[in-house]
Amino acid sequence: MVLHQPQDVVNIAAAVRAMANMGLERLAVVDPAEFDPRRITGIAHRTERIVEAARVVPSLDDALADATYVVGTSARPRTARRNYRRPRELAGQIVERSRSGNVAIVFGREDRGLSNAALDRCHEVLVVPTSPDYTSLNLAQAVLVIAYELFLADARPDAAAPEFPAGKRSLGPATAAELEEMYQALEAGLAAVDFFRARKPGSVMRVLRTVFGRTGLDAHEARLIRSVGYEVRNRLERAGEETPPSDGTRVPSPEGE
Repeated sequence: MVLHQPQDVVNIAAAVRAMANMGLERLAVVDPAEFDPRRITGIAHRTERIVEAARVVPSLDDALADATYVVGTSARPRTARRNYRRPRELAGQIVERSRSGNVAIVFGREDRGLSNAALDRCHEVLVVPTSPDYTSLNLAQAVLVIAYELFLADARPDAAAPEFPAGKRSLGPATAAELEEMYQALEAGLAAVDFFRARKPGSVMRVLRTVFGRTGLDAHEARLIRSVGYEVRNRLERAGEETPPSDGTRVPSPEGE
């Protein structure tokens, strides 16, 4: 990733963070107004490896000297027609070319983008699709969008997708035994409030099984719902109210739930 004449160290830091998010590590910064590694890593935490290895060079020629394929970025209308492409359309080709040579993706300065002279050095020019009413992206936003498309394009077809963050109380998927306990407790709680007076318990529970089956409950969630069923029945019993018979066993709510 080549940042050409960036004017704000905060934008450099945000671009570095975007690179780290998407697994990119090679950075060249051309003639920056400011380049302070300590400030950059203070803003983009845990990116020391990228910042320490970054090349700060005086000219675009220096940054592109070893590149075998150069891709520019732009959103401004130009007099000359360029080889314009969309990031999603070109991402696969960029990834493939990077396997046999150095690929440089060049981003212009914040206030005016890349000059025509800089774009002349590019084989292709990426244009991120945006609303025609507001086409200009912040530097770091442009880096993130393109880095994201490269990240997706680089994923092997057989690679496992990144996992979604698990809840802090997640205990893994509920077992069949835990689910059955949950359904039994829930049915007993519904019976205690006479929910089945005009409904068939089997039909109601079948619907609930179908609904909960779609959610993929984890063990913590199943235990919480089980506790709801226990507590409804136990609350009525503590109040001295008669409850419809269940299995004849009063089960206390599990401690801590």
